[in-house]
Amino acid sequence: MGGIHKWMVMSGLLAGVIGLQSCLNCGDKQMENLVLTNKWDKTFSKSEKVNHSKVTFVNRYGITLAADLYVPKNADGKLPAIAVSGPFGAVKEQSSGLYAQTMAERGFLTIAFDPSFTGESGGQPRYVASPDINTEDFSAAVDYLSIRDDVDPERIGIIGICGWGGFAVNAAAIDTRIKATVASTMYDMSRVTANGYFDAMDADARYELRRQLNAQRTEDAKNGSYALAGGVIDPLPDDVPQFVKDYYAYYKTPRGYHERSLNSNGGWNKTSALSFINMPILSYADEIRSAVLLIHGEKAHSRYFSEDTFKKLQGDNKELVIIPGANHTDLYDQVDIIPFDKIESFFREYMK
Repeated sequence: MGGIHKWMVMSGLLAGVIGLQSCLNCGDKQMENLVLTNKWDKTFSKSEKVNHSKVTFVNRYGITLAADLYVPKNADGKLPAIAVSGPFGAVKEQSSGLYAQTMAERGFLTIAFDPSFTGESGGQPRYVASPDINTEDFSAAVDYLSIRDDVDPERIGIIGICGWGGFAVNAAAIDTRIKATVASTMYDMSRVTANGYFDAMDADARYELRRQLNAQRTEDAKNGSYALAGGVIDPLPDDVPQFVKDYYAYYKTPRGYHERSLNSNGGWNKTSALSFINMPILSYADEIRSAVLLIHGEKAHSRYFSEDTFKKLQGDNKELVIIPGANHTDLYDQVDIIPFDKIESFFREYMK
């Protein structure tokens, strides 16, 4: 090890020790006082096979996250656990909660959490996405699960849906505590933001996007507030692509609408896109040693994200499953299409 590098490493270790001592002397992490609803306001029916409650935990940026906890009834001992989030612009009362409750019915302790700045979770300003912070949200969920008395910390996995599928894979690349990762109907948000769908944007188009977003920053600074990009388009024009119609059918109808969902309502802050343009999230996907299962619909416009990510993954514990005939949003909530049997067997195999 070079002298300078060794000094940097040792300095980091020393700082970590000092930080630990400070933490031991300062008490618990400060949590935001979140307002959590007590009513069952999910887009899916409540299961009689699990116990449900609300929990909170803090990520390393000090943001308090809100989650729905699902525990199998009559559970005993330390259970395997799964943290779930997504889709991008959704809340835990939608698809992620359905996945979490279903996996709890199958014997896992699960949480579905709202990412930072969204839903019932804390953080200011509201409705901001970040390639770093949203990856950290998964690790914070692992923090929470790891120290529960009813969880086996050696059997923790994660599920990411849509854009959170990409964040889940990114979390698996950095967090060695994650034993198994499922990414369902995933988006690589960095890639689609920087390159457009099917990588159609060139450098000039990317420059124009940067120019527009930075002009918006100036407007936001003048106004003292953050302009929203808008959720799923409504009313729906006749000439939009089929996948936009599929999004509308989920987010804008009783099937999936939720009052706190960004996609169902006003959408993300316009300037959220800036950080994704030059911060790719899957740079080290090829170094993931834990198990990864990618699931995508055959007819999904987003299928290429999973296929290309799978090509990066190394090892015989990686798998890509294509669901015949399924589109992108079918894997949000269509329980006869989502391969829960496969997901369960995958987690049981790799979280022994």
